[in-house]
Amino acid sequence: QVWLDDGEVLESAGRPIRPQDIMILVRTRTAFAEEMVRCLKRRAIPVAGSDRMMLTQQMAVMDLMAVGGFVLLPDDDLNLAVVLKGPLIGLDEDALFDLAHGRTGTLWETLGNRRDERPAYAEAHRILTALREGADFTPPFEFFADLLGRGGGRRKLLARLGPDASDPIDEFLSLALQFERDHVPSLQGFLHWLGVGETPVKRDLEQDRGEVRVMTVHGAKGLESNIVILPDTCTVPDARLDPRLYWGDDPDNPFVLWPALRENENAHCADLRDDARRRIVREHHRLLYVAMTRARDRLYVCGWENRRGRATGCWYDAVADAVQGRGVEIPLDSGAVGWRIYQPQTAKLDSRAEISAMPAGDEALPAWALTPAPVEAIPPRPLTPSRPDDDEPPVRSPFGDDDGARFKRGRLIHRLLQSLPDLDITARADAARAYLARPAHGLDEDQQTDIAAETLAVLEHPDFEPLFGPGSQAEVPLTGEVAGQVIAAQVDRLLVTDDAVWVIDYKTNRPPPTDVGGVAPVYLRQMAAYRAALERIYTGRPVRCFLLWTDGPRLMALPGSLLDPYAP
Repeated sequence: QVWLDDGEVLESAGRPIRPQDIMILVRTRTAFAEEMVRCLKRRAIPVAGSDRMMLTQQMAVMDLMAVGGFVLLPDDDLNLAVVLKGPLIGLDEDALFDLAHGRTGTLWETLGNRRDERPAYAEAHRILTALREGADFTPPFEFFADLLGRGGGRRKLLARLGPDASDPIDEFLSLALQFERDHVPSLQGFLHWLGVGETPVKRDLEQDRGEVRVMTVHGAKGLESNIVILPDTCTVPDARLDPRLYWGDDPDNPFVLWPALRENENAHCADLRDDARRRIVREHHRLLYVAMTRARDRLYVCGWENRRGRATGCWYDAVADAVQGRGVEIPLDSGAVGWRIYQPQTAKLDSRAEISAMPAGDEALPAWALTPAPVEAIPPRPLTPSRPDDDEPPVRSPFGDDDGARFKRGRLIHRLLQSLPDLDITARADAARAYLARPAHGLDEDQQTDIAAETLAVLEHPDFEPLFGPGSQAEVPLTGEVAGQVIAAQVDRLLVTDDAVWVIDYKTNRPPPTDVGGVAPVYLRQMAAYRAALERIYTGRPVRCFLLWTDGPRLMALPGSLLDPYAP
């Protein structure tokens, strides 16, 4: 808190320390970590809270779920008592006892009958009645957001539970919103989904949110912070949690031992137990290395001791033994001694002006080091030849005049020409019929037969065999830059040989043109873009472009002289 209040400068950044510069790492998630977060919030220090929490075990969330349970089942007396006693209603012990003791009906009926006896009863009945009236037609997120916002629920929960209840409330609302995206938005469904899940909520503390981060060492792997504090360094892994199954290390004779009791162990089992313990200790020290290397500038190793005192082999002793005598001794309030090892990295507040003022000479920086980097050009909108902007030529559809039906026919043929070549020749016909018979396609038998026959005629044509043989590829993504234009496309079929590159695009138009003079310009631009990109990838090899008309079928070669005027 002194760092933030006094504006202590972080030398490496040339600015005052900010909350996001500080990371507090603990060995395990215990009550100590929760108390650390609570103390920071009491001192008004921005803190992100724990990186992982069991949401349904948070008091604020339990109160909200109790309210949801009440509106679904108001006759649950025990749950209603929880709501009345909780912070959202706030009846005291005496008021709740007087209401509940000696009643003849349900607690909810009794509250309604006696609401005029006390102002607290009347207010509780008014609030709960309004919640019940809105629950039937309000989605979970809207229900709880209204309760917490306009209903003053958040203010009441924070007043009773403290500021550390804010994070669970926010996570609870986030889960309500997530539930509505993936499920039917019902209050009962959300509470059931939340209750049976029992999954911990992992919060992303990697984002720069202007807050102190309190995390476990495991959770901090891959992260860094300017200042790292290790307060939980006086404990070691509890031997009572060591594994009780010991696995043999002989690969030719695998076995597992379970002694159940220490008295049952033989010498070999004791050796395996000692090996397991040594592995745990090694991992314990590796975690210390991970914790210490999270710091960019400052590392503070503290020694909080629990009621058992400082354990032998703890992190604190390991660090103290390593740094003793290597730094400046600092007397502590407890009478102990700490050490400060200090070799700061520094940065000026205006580093650009400092560099520009450097005198010329043998050590002068070159001109490029003092020149700002040029602004990178934003690449143009990609050209997508596979999805041309122009209208394609009209075709005659066997499904009638519906324009959507002809596109469906083309998509189905493309999908079959992509998948069937990978199957054995004898299995292609059955696979095509099975695929087209799926109810999702909505095809009758004549339509299925027509599409299957057209597709199999292409695959069985002897002149097309090399195009679908070994080495050919289907649906090949193609990306490149040609003449300053970015090209992003999907090639129907690509065959690359030592002599040439063959690029084939399927066309399902009915009827197809009889010669290259009848090919629509939109198709010529598409194939010219393919050729331009492939020529940059496969330099020195000619790129041969073909249109494969499935109605026929017929393979049409597009000469280079025809494509040249349409090149990107």
